Amino acid sequence: MMLTPDDLRAFIEKNNVDAQVIVLPVATPTVEDAAQAVGTSSSQIVKSLLFLADEEPVLAVACGKDRIDRRPIGRHFGIGRKRVKMADADAVLKFSGYPIGAVPPFGLPEQPVTLIDVRLFEHEVVYAGGGDIHALIKVHPREIERVTHGIRLDLLNLGER
Repeated sequence: MMLTPDDLRAFIEKNNVDAQVIVLPVATPTVEDAAQAVGTSSSQIVKSLLFLADEEPVLAVACGKDRIDRRPIGRHFGIGRKRVKMADADAVLKFSGYPIGAVPPFGLPEQPVTLIDVRLFEHEVVYAGGGDIHALIKVHPREIERVTHGIRLDLLNLGER
């Protein structure tokens, strides 16, 4: 069953999450589209990407323009990066309830281990997937951390490139 922005809104209300679902008149298939739609920089757009670490779901949350490196995820779990795979569309829907490009950082059927890139905390407000290509949530990074019990990690691994 696919979840919707209404399901996310219900989760936010039920769990007293300090976040707001914003339904947009335009689609936001890219980071640039999302930034333009809410009038902010692309660094304030958040992507929530599902990885499988030894087949277990892991949600990686980072600034939209940043490329997440699998090595820090593998190190966190004590496995090699080759055992960390990006989830395909079917796995994303299965584990998150949302389609690719609309996955919020919280409000999933079961919250997987959530790794949050340290750069997110440079922003007071960020915009994350809102459950649909026409929706975003406005939230503070610390609220994402609180609700997901997220672990701060350098997900870009810039020192080893």
